[in-house]
Amino acid sequence: MEHKRIVELEEKCIQEQPPACVTACPVHVDVRSFMAEMKSGRFAEAFRIYRNSVPFPGIISHICDHPCQIACKRGKVGDPISIAALEKACVQMSLAPPASINIPAKKDQLIAVVGGGLSGLAAAFELARKGYGVVVFEATDRLGGSLWEIPAEILPRKIINEETALLEQLGVEFRFNTAVGQAVSLTDLCDKFDAVYLGTGKNTRVTFGLQLDQEGRLQVDPVTFGTSLAGVFAGGSIRTCSGYSPIGSLSDGRRAATSIIRFLQNVSLTAVRENEGPYQTRLFTSTEGIEPLPAVVPSNPVQGYTREEAIMEAGRCLQCQCLECVKVCKYLDHFKGYPKKYIRQINHNLKMIMGHHDANILINSCSLCGLCQEVCPEGLHMGELCWEARIEMFKKGKMPPSAHDFPIRDMAFSNSEQCVLTRHQPGHKSSSHIFFPGCQLSASAPEHVERAYAYLTERVPGGVGLMLRCCGAPAEWSGRTELFLAGLQEIKDQWQEMGRPRLILACSTCYQMFKKYLPDVEIIFLWELYDQYGLPIVNSAKRPALVAVHDACTARHEGHIHEIVRKIVHQVGCEIEELPTSRNKTECCGFGGLMQFANRGLAEDVVRRRINESPADYVAYCAICRDNFAAKGKRTYHLLDLIYGEADATAPAKRGPGYSQRRENRVRLKNKMIKEIWGDQVAEERGSFETIKLFIPAPVNEVMEDRLILVEDVQKVVEYAERTGNKLLIRNNGHYLAYYRPVNVTYWVEYLPRDDGFMIYNTYSHRMEINEGVKE
Repeated sequence: MEHKRIVELEEKCIQEQPPACVTACPVHVDVRSFMAEMKSGRFAEAFRIYRNSVPFPGIISHICDHPCQIACKRGKVGDPISIAALEKACVQMSLAPPASINIPAKKDQLIAVVGGGLSGLAAAFELARKGYGVVVFEATDRLGGSLWEIPAEILPRKIINEETALLEQLGVEFRFNTAVGQAVSLTDLCDKFDAVYLGTGKNTRVTFGLQLDQEGRLQVDPVTFGTSLAGVFAGGSIRTCSGYSPIGSLSDGRRAATSIIRFLQNVSLTAVRENEGPYQTRLFTSTEGIEPLPAVVPSNPVQGYTREEAIMEAGRCLQCQCLECVKVCKYLDHFKGYPKKYIRQINHNLKMIMGHHDANILINSCSLCGLCQEVCPEGLHMGELCWEARIEMFKKGKMPPSAHDFPIRDMAFSNSEQCVLTRHQPGHKSSSHIFFPGCQLSASAPEHVERAYAYLTERVPGGVGLMLRCCGAPAEWSGRTELFLAGLQEIKDQWQEMGRPRLILACSTCYQMFKKYLPDVEIIFLWELYDQYGLPIVNSAKRPALVAVHDACTARHEGHIHEIVRKIVHQVGCEIEELPTSRNKTECCGFGGLMQFANRGLAEDVVRRRINESPADYVAYCAICRDNFAAKGKRTYHLLDLIYGEADATAPAKRGPGYSQRRENRVRLKNKMIKEIWGDQVAEERGSFETIKLFIPAPVNEVMEDRLILVEDVQKVVEYAERTGNKLLIRNNGHYLAYYRPVNVTYWVEYLPRDDGFMIYNTYSHRMEINEGVKE
């Protein structure tokens, strides 16, 4: 997969983007982490976080204009977090030691900083701690500039003196009572210093002979803070016409220092500076369902928050993050991460040449349903990446064939001569339509295929043909592109031989596959024809009063089907309760993308999550959805159950057929249709293994279902063992144990012969190959 593609996908995931409070802050205090520490009562840790971004925490915590608070998402549901008050409380109550100063090795360059206000002090601090020589020129006899205009009860003088003294420890030199432009000129500074920073404050009237903008202010580049004279930079109130912003001035000094360092290093002043200063975050944080809460009011407004009050106020923080997809997708939640993290893991998996491909399970577990894309603010579709990764891993031979062995075999069986059928309606030499019920409805409820076909031949003019087979979804989902396209070509060839009729589809997965890969084929859902020609008149048992409709994930974007299905449900006399996630935001049943074969435990969690969303009986219009829900005890009707009146107490609770029975149902459906609809005789051919009669107790049958072992698999093992004599005697119980590997899986069977067949005691399977040449 191209690196560009990976980068594009990574960029779409916004989970690692900072929250709005951080990006609104000019110096990007990590407010989210700060709040987490405050909530936990770890004030010293919170102070360290604050001090990492704010070199003068005592000063700023008293006077910050807190743009972060205005941006706080909590303000959409109650009062915003009192960030400024919490920072002040943290600084006052923190027991953290004073900042340790590591004196760096001195560099040769020397920088002049004009003005000892916040902007100049911030620039001096950043430059000095990087080892540059710094001389501060201050027109008065003290540092702080306009800080001294702030009332002492708001900003105690002791704090100004203590925190500005930090610069002396860094080796900064001060020249007080030296007004640049009077005692010394800018030209003199440019001659003696390698760079100059102008932070003379809002009251300055000196232009230093530099170029001005149309409003008469000093012209300063908003990104680099450069002026019209190379090597001279300016920031703080001197470049703005708005009100004084302490945190803004601090930011200007830091950003200008970055430019000065780049200037001295002779590198780009503008590269990679998009997110300096305040900016809009891409992070989305939903406030839906969050309880509005008012801010905690200090019991003593003058002194501010007590420790307990600060902890309570910090506890209102939402700890903003996106995770919209993780909230609704059990797959994304299962691996305890989020898309950007998964994309990196998958990318590493794709690039590996040697070693264990640990992300294969991550790649194969996705249902490919696309719900993540529906809820993602950026439209990221993890399913697309997982599907593309499956294709690439399969082509490289790094995807174990056993991962999808069973569904691929099942697809092959559905497309074998035993199941495939394509014919015109009796008495017709052409077809206006072909009914394509799909392999799952044929396997789960073949009687519904018969009923639907009878309805169509009665109502739809022009002749309705029948095509029984699989659309190839298992091959497409597993990344076996060539296998899928080969099967699709067979369908297309048969469709053309039938005169290119419209296809009537009962399966939303088939609908999705044909819509995507066979755009020349006109398709229509079965439900649309029931709506068009009217429902059959069926006198039957009483239908349920209330049901919840589960939309198939492969019909996610078919809004017209959502409406028609609900219309039909109303017509048969049921009221509808909408599930929390339905229509275009419906959830998968655990079968999509072959999840239940690649990660059985996760698929079961997906089913449990879905069936617990409502106590009402469910209605599904996908056979697999119905069977998966019913298998876990959820009363679920197929839409055809309601249409044809199978709505008694046992219908929705009836479990679907097992894997072996599903195969048998497909074969019997074909044979029955040939006999009863077309009046032809069927020659049933059976392999040698199929003559093996088995006695399988119910507990063993359940084990077989859980382990994806078919009756024919057991028959093949027994036939092979009896024919070759390759079997072991289990001495403690007298049973035989035999194995056989027909394709990619080795099957083991514990059995005993009986007069008329074989009793099966246990079965299991694995992916190992047995070396018959090795003897113990």
